[in-house]
Amino acid sequence: MKIESFKFSEEYANTAVALGNFDGLHLGHQYLIEEMKKSAREKNLTTSVFTFNNDTLVKFKTNKSNNILTSNDQKISLLEDMGVEILYIVDFTESLMHMTPYEFVKNIIVEELRAKLVVIGFDYRFGYKAQGDGEFLKKAGEEFGFEVHIIQPITKDNNIISSSYIRELINEGLIREANTLLGRPFTISGTVIKGKGRGKGLGFATANLKLSTDYQIPRLGVYKTHTHVNGKKYLSVTNVGNNPTFNDAGFSFETHIIDFNEDIYGKKIEVLFDDFIRDEIKFSNKDELINQVMDDIKKTIESN
Repeated sequence: MKIESFKFSEEYANTAVALGNFDGLHLGHQYLIEEMKKSAREKNLTTSVFTFNNDTLVKFKTNKSNNILTSNDQKISLLEDMGVEILYIVDFTESLMHMTPYEFVKNIIVEELRAKLVVIGFDYRFGYKAQGDGEFLKKAGEEFGFEVHIIQPITKDNNIISSSYIRELINEGLIREANTLLGRPFTISGTVIKGKGRGKGLGFATANLKLSTDYQIPRLGVYKTHTHVNGKKYLSVTNVGNNPTFNDAGFSFETHIIDFNEDIYGKKIEVLFDDFIRDEIKFSNKDELINQVMDDIKKTIESN
């Protein structure tokens, strides 16, 4: 898969492009992209996706609770696995934010992407103050000579599959339900940093994570997880919270990797969330904490 900025090449002058933020690349997004690929094959077009760099979107977002489901690296890897030929992952800037819908079509879709087919979701909006929609895009397509396909909502149990709905599920700790809609486990990545060393002193060392992006934070508590380290997958237990037993200030992701005893400070790891185990608890003493964590580990192993 080629990753491009705004740089037209005659090598792919006729493209089919899927437009969207595609945060999470959930089952609805996957269906849209597969439909784009199918139509592209029928029309002998190069498949492509146009999306924005998550990190540049964050500073412009108006709803501060809408955090990221997939990092840029995760999004790139997932799209590559889907067989997309070209990925345009573009910085969201002031100039882009203030483009009118017509300017976006003319300057980006026509002149930069040279699209012959554009595929969008039913709720896709674009241009200044999100004034552009599917009907506007269809009319613009008639003027500039490209076809527009609008994908209707994909549902599961009478709920529309959307990034915002998946964020709600994760926020409520409904990880299994969220994973069903994502089509894979909700996954965070980050770098292992030095913590306070309490876990090791209590008999269960933990990897403390500095997150790689502004992820959606799950409900505070303990989770059954799997952790990818150095290309291998390990069963793990992850605490998301504030360590109330020790009156810590601030928020942390701490993962105990079961049957693992390597020095991974400074390493980048991925934590895949499987299921919610329990809420965060403030214990009256260390022994209560140790007994509960050992029980969490036992339940995790037994459920695997």
